[in-house]
Amino acid sequence: MIDKSELRNILLKKKREKGLTWEEIGKYLGRDKVYSAMLLYGYAQANEEEADNVIKLFDLSKDYKEILMDAPLRTLAQPWPPTDPFIYRLYEGVMLYGPAIKDVAHEMFGDGIMSMIDVRINLDKVIENNYPRMILTFNGKWLYYSKW
Repeated sequence: MIDKSELRNILLKKKREKGLTWEEIGKYLGRDKVYSAMLLYGYAQANEEEADNVIKLFDLSKDYKEILMDAPLRTLAQPWPPTDPFIYRLYEGVMLYGPAIKDVAHEMFGDGIMSMIDVRINLDKVIENNYPRMILTFNGKWLYYSKW
């Protein structure tokens, strides 16, 4: 039996072979493109319908259903700090602007944190002055610190 990381490699290879986009996979699964990527990367737990749809879309054996439905082990996919330039820049943005974003958030919401468990992530593309720009949105539930 293979694990989620091995299944990730199979799914990403099949995605390339079929020439599918994350948008197309998301529409097929009835989910957002980012969530669909998280599911195939093994960072989300498929429900039965999602697992069946992934198996059907990628022509997989039903033996993979249980792996898709297993709870994920959300470990880092690369070294820390990140070495991939794209991921490193996201990390850099949080390190540089995090204190200012935190201060503004606390002013708006009070003492707490944004949930990364109850979060929706959206990625969009816009063109400004003939250049593509990426819009990355984390829409997370605000969690207040307990007082006891």
